[in-house]
Amino acid sequence: MGRNTRKRRTPLATKAIAASAALALGGGGLIWANFYASAHEKSGSDNRTRSSAAQIATINCPDVGQRLTKVPRNARRGVARELAQLDQQVTAAYKRLAETRQAQAGDPDYVSNSILGPLKSKRAATLDRIRTAINRAGGQAPRNLGGFARCEGVPADINNGGQDQNNNDGQNQDGGQNQDGQNQDGGQNQGGGGQDNGQGGNGGQAGNGPVADDFINIEDVQPNGGPQGVNGNGLPANGDTGSTGTFTTNCGTNENENRNSDNVIVAPGVSNGAQHQHDYVGNQNNNAFASDEDLANGETSCENQGDKSTYYWPVIRLQNGQDDIDANQPGGGQDGNVGQIVAPSQAELKFVGNKTSDVVAMPRALRIITGDAKSFVNGLNNANTNWSCTGFEDRVVTDKYPICPEGSSVVRTSFFQSCWDGQNIDSANHRTHVDFVEADGSCPNGFQAIPQLQVRLVYDIPAPQIVNGQVQNAYALDSFPDQLHKPITDHNDFINFFDEDLMNEMVDCINSGRDCQ
Repeated sequence: MGRNTRKRRTPLATKAIAASAALALGGGGLIWANFYASAHEKSGSDNRTRSSAAQIATINCPDVGQRLTKVPRNARRGVARELAQLDQQVTAAYKRLAETRQAQAGDPDYVSNSILGPLKSKRAATLDRIRTAINRAGGQAPRNLGGFARCEGVPADINNGGQDQNNNDGQNQDGGQNQDGQNQDGGQNQGGGGQDNGQGGNGGQAGNGPVADDFINIEDVQPNGGPQGVNGNGLPANGDTGSTGTFTTNCGTNENENRNSDNVIVAPGVSNGAQHQHDYVGNQNNNAFASDEDLANGETSCENQGDKSTYYWPVIRLQNGQDDIDANQPGGGQDGNVGQIVAPSQAELKFVGNKTSDVVAMPRALRIITGDAKSFVNGLNNANTNWSCTGFEDRVVTDKYPICPEGSSVVRTSFFQSCWDGQNIDSANHRTHVDFVEADGSCPNGFQAIPQLQVRLVYDIPAPQIVNGQVQNAYALDSFPDQLHKPITDHNDFINFFDEDLMNEMVDCINSGRDCQ
């Protein structure tokens, strides 16, 4: 069953959580390790650990899931389970990397023979099962699928300290790693051990971020026009022409604390498929095992009971030394997500029109993901983040958490894809059935304009402070362990379960230029 992790207050977090931070990326990508001695280790052992970490600091694995764009529908659930298995394999390998520093210091071939070799064998077997599942379902698996089994140990000195990242074609771009599994930086220089694993310190409460460089004073950001996403992703679709109306649905702020670490879109049938907690509003039946019928028959937190859609996003936690209910559970402390979960004070869900045309109704059970939970290593192709502060929303940052002045609150804004291929409610990589509008507001590739979902979340949280290069009073998104709680990994998910009458009312309202709710 999926888990609803209802919040309870528990004692202060212990430093044991940060013993040896497990920062892992499932399926592929870069894994960066900041290694710390556990509380019982002596300083000499700690020095040896840090020295060894400087030799092999990361593991670079090809990202398999992004390559599987043509998976037959009846094979997707099984393939999703195997991709989750890749996640678990890489996580286990990373933990072994972090826990065997003394053995590595005495044997230069230890990582290759005892960690990377076994990992390659496990990945090869999983990839073979993926190939079989695709081919049996009548599809054609990539011919070079088996070549994605090999991962590489990446020495710390390869990092260039910047965000020299690449797109899926291996061309230089700001934001990720080469998707063909070649050795890349994967992003910011994590320094091989300079983070503080104490409460609110430079490495966050769990030792795997955020760091001081992840924050910026919003007053130091020049006005830049407001939310637009990364690389033009998430441009607002509506304007003064075309379909100019709006439709707002009020579904609350997750007052009943409905959360789990599943993702029914990406990892159906996989418990803890997200490895981080989501806040849910709208549909109350959402977990990894929910079918479309379960969702259609579920309860909803929306005021208009005709909206049983599900809206979900990663939680924000305060790095204040307090545990939450999931401190020792998957998706929480076991995956490096610790601290007190804070719900948004406002959650505004608005659908808008298109600058150049009318919109058509979204189909029942349409799934849309905006942003990329793994963009720290995958690159910016699918990143779509907007961070700001109330009173300063003409100033937006994409790769920093904002520090807001007194009386101002943190704002997260997501503009969803609003062009649909007219046929599919999902796609193998959960991307290609929808698209963003072009700069002029039109839909590319013959896609149809649908109402654009815009989600604006407001959080009343204490402002972090940077003192002597360390962040105090930090806050951070939940993330996959390897993503180091980077703000660029923010994402948002939607599954449409408006009933037909209410969806038609929304379309009519938007196309006729009215503001409705």
